[in-house]
Amino acid sequence: MKRVRPLVQKLRAYVPGEQSRIKGLIKLNTNENPYPPSPKVLAAVKAAVDGRLRLYPNPTAQVLREKLAKLHGCSPENIIVGNGCDDILAMACRAFVEPLTAPAKPLDAPAPARSVVQFFDPSYSLYPVLAAIHGAHAQAVPLADDFALPSLAELKKGGQWDFRAALTLVTTPNAPSGRGYSTAELERLCRAQKGVILLDETYVDFAEENAMALALKYPQVLVARTFSKAYSLCFQRVGYCVGHPELIGGLHKIRDSYNVNGLGQVAAAATLDDQPYYQANFRRIGATRERLSHGLTALGFRVCPSQTNFIFAKPSVLSAERWLQKLRDRKILVRWFGYPSVRDYLRISIGTDAEADALLKTVRRILGECRG
Repeated sequence: MKRVRPLVQKLRAYVPGEQSRIKGLIKLNTNENPYPPSPKVLAAVKAAVDGRLRLYPNPTAQVLREKLAKLHGCSPENIIVGNGCDDILAMACRAFVEPLTAPAKPLDAPAPARSVVQFFDPSYSLYPVLAAIHGAHAQAVPLADDFALPSLAELKKGGQWDFRAALTLVTTPNAPSGRGYSTAELERLCRAQKGVILLDETYVDFAEENAMALALKYPQVLVARTFSKAYSLCFQRVGYCVGHPELIGGLHKIRDSYNVNGLGQVAAAATLDDQPYYQANFRRIGATRERLSHGLTALGFRVCPSQTNFIFAKPSVLSAERWLQKLRDRKILVRWFGYPSVRDYLRISIGTDAEADALLKTVRRILGECRG
C-alpha cells in the first residue's frame, strides 16, 4: 500500500542553494545580505528573549502590519505578513487557484484558466513547484533573449499567455537575471490581467523603481516583499503582501494560525525604525555590484545589467557548470541552474568588497591555468 499521494510521489521538490559548513568558505550562492542587521534590530531581538517565549505571537502580526501600513500609505487591512515571501506565494496558490480535478479533454486542450499558475521563464524556480503541490497547471512563458518582458502584442501573438489565468506571478526585478522592469510596463501587464497578478518584489530595494502603487490602485494586483534579502533577516523568515482587502482577506482565511514567529515580528518592526542604516547598505551593495560587474566583464564574462543584490554572468573559456565546480574547489560558492534557458550562466551574490576581490583574483587564476 502506497501511503504518499501520487501527486506528491511525482513532485520534483525545490532545491535551495547549498548551505555548506566548509571552513573559510566565501558564500555567494543564496543572495544573503553580506552585512548584519542594524544594531537597533539586534538589540530589540535580544530584549524580546524573555518570558514571552512561552506565549504565542500575535496571530496577525498587528504591530508590524500597522507600521507597514504607515510606510506604504494604506490600511493594515491591505497587508498580510507571512513566514517569508515563500509563505505568501504558497497562500496565493491555495487562495486563488482551483486544483485540476481531471485532465483537460481532449488531452492537448489548454487547462481551464481557473487552474492556471502563470509565470515567465526564467524566474523563481519555486513557482512551478508550488503549482504542482497544489495540483494546478504551471504555465511558463519565455522572456525575451535579454530577459525583457514581452509586450502585450507579443503575448497575444504568442498564444501561450493566458490573460484570464487564476494567478500570474512576475518576479520584478527578475531572478535569476537581475533585470529590472519599469512600473509603466508592469502596469500595462497588470491592467490586461483578469485574474490575480502578484508582483514578487523580493529584490526591489536594490532596484531603480518599484510597483507598490499598483497594489493600491488595481483590485487584482498584489505586491509581495521580504525582509530577508535587503534587510538581513533571512534567519527570521518574514515577508508580507499588499493589496486590495478582498484579496488580503482571502489570504488571511487560509494562512496558518500563527504563521510568523514572535522574534521575527519584533525584528521586522525594529527594521522599519532604522531605515537610514539600511539605505546606506543598499548603496554599498550597489557600488560593489558595479565594481564586480566591471571586473568580470574585463575578464571576458558577459554580465547582465542588474538591479538586484546579485549578478547573472555568462563566463568565458569554460562552461558555467565547470566554473561552478572550479570555484567550489577553491571555497567559493556561486549558483548554477541546469535548466535550458539559463544553463550557460552563473548567478553570483554580491558579498563584501573583500569577497568580490577574492572572487576576481580566483577567476584570474583559473583563467591563467586554462590558458597556460
